[in-house]
Amino acid sequence: MADTEALHPLRPFLRNWVWEHGQVGTRYLDCASGELRFDDGRKARFADGEVFHVSLAAEADEATHGAGPVIRDGALARFLHAAQGGRPDDAGSPADMQRAVQDCLDLALVCAYQPQARAAQARFAQEALFDHEIRAEVIAEIRRSYVALREQLALYDFTVFYGLPTPLLITETPFIDWRVRAKPAQPFVSLPLGPYCLLVGTPSGKKSKVGPVLWKTGVTLGPLKDHNRLLVESASAWIVATTDEQLTAVQGRFAPPVADAAAAKTAASGRP
Repeated sequence: MADTEALHPLRPFLRNWVWEHGQVGTRYLDCASGELRFDDGRKARFADGEVFHVSLAAEADEATHGAGPVIRDGALARFLHAAQGGRPDDAGSPADMQRAVQDCLDLALVCAYQPQARAAQARFAQEALFDHEIRAEVIAEIRRSYVALREQLALYDFTVFYGLPTPLLITETPFIDWRVRAKPAQPFVSLPLGPYCLLVGTPSGKKSKVGPVLWKTGVTLGPLKDHNRLLVESASAWIVATTDEQLTAVQGRFAPPVADAAAAKTAASGRP
């Protein structure tokens, strides 16, 4: 039912959260256990969940669903590195930046629809359907929810806010549609590119032409100040941060009750 990628869609982004002073690795909170962990190296092995791919193109067939989005890895890596370093001149040509933003969106939306895909798969599995029929139903449901959104985002204006004063978190579903999640609703979508840089999209009113990618220094998050809170609220697998303090501050939301934790520890030790 699910297509397993060698690399999780967010691996390119997670490289910007790698701690490289002393021991190289990534600090993260395991949402299932509530434990703080450190993943050695730069490979983000904790981001290893199965991924169900659905093409969000207007016209798609089974081959495109199974393949996942086509990403220009080199150009995307250059763009993400430039965003984290606050160096727009290193991000590539205007066309390269536009394509990198679209690649970011494609990868982010893959992650965004995973919870719905898992829920739909479990629901249709209860019906008298063959595996290929379940897969077809899940694909159809995801496309009904996301194809129109992807078409809208293709014409949004995007700005990279860099040099942010407060480090951002990233989770397994980092795309935020502020029109839906925020109260009151805000006319934005966002995606963290690194701990100190955020991609923000706004409706452009354009019908056919994609605008240039803008770059601005982020003195404050302003209306996007709830970014980290919204990510924590929707996290179910892992949360990555630059410091243990950030993770400790939200750990209580995921840590199991004391009695359950004690029982698990006793079971693991083999003692009654």
